[in-house]
Amino acid sequence: MRPNTLRELLKADKPTLATHIHTTWPSVVEAIGHTGLYDYVEFVGEYGPYDLHDLDNLCRAAELYNMSMMIKVDQEPRGFLAQRAIGSGFHSVLFADCRSAADVAECVRIVRPETPEDGGTYGVATRRFTYMGYGGTKEYVQALRDIVVTIMIEKPGAVDTLEDVLAVPGVDMVQWGGSDYSMGMGRAGERSSPEMKRVERRVFETSMKMGVPPRAEINTADQAKEYLDMGVRHFCIGTDINILHGWWKAHGDHVRKALEGH
Repeated sequence: MRPNTLRELLKADKPTLATHIHTTWPSVVEAIGHTGLYDYVEFVGEYGPYDLHDLDNLCRAAELYNMSMMIKVDQEPRGFLAQRAIGSGFHSVLFADCRSAADVAECVRIVRPETPEDGGTYGVATRRFTYMGYGGTKEYVQALRDIVVTIMIEKPGAVDTLEDVLAVPGVDMVQWGGSDYSMGMGRAGERSSPEMKRVERRVFETSMKMGVPPRAEINTADQAKEYLDMGVRHFCIGTDINILHGWWKAHGDHVRKALEGH
């Protein structure tokens, strides 16, 4: 079993840095790894097409640089997607659309080994992360225990029962989802309003108080300051498709205006 880099950093109470990708091209993961700056890459599987071969190949690329991979899975079928991603070598699963502590507890069970003491639903499977072994060994069980469970706090039900959600054993990290929350509150598109930012702050502060590290999603380094001032030490910066769109829009606009002048 390969070491779970993200788990080791969390156990050592060290800060972490990641970035998002929609693409399934492994060379993009290699380019990220080549910077030497990122601890893991989040594949935002909820937002784009992919197949099971892609999951294997993304992990192979990350392993070249001793990085972890995280996958953000759809609401359904979250069990199938999470377990296949783990089988490919993903070290962390970001579960979206949880509405209660019961939902969160089920997410934890999905990734944990099916043993009397763990109470999970992940059994023995011959998948890539076992390195062609049949699994079921003590090392196999420990690898499943080390999978980092991250939960989106984005639905009104999860916010309303935040303390119960954070108290679920096995939750390793949380991520605020302002877009879903504002939509669920009938305030679509207002994720950055003062009211929504107050809720975000409460989520972050409560998480830290209860010993569950929150992760902040940002688009620029400058945006990290407000979260650093809160005590946040885990960040995911930028998304490949947004980075490309921003470059194409800005530079295309400049050249288009120059063409119109001639």
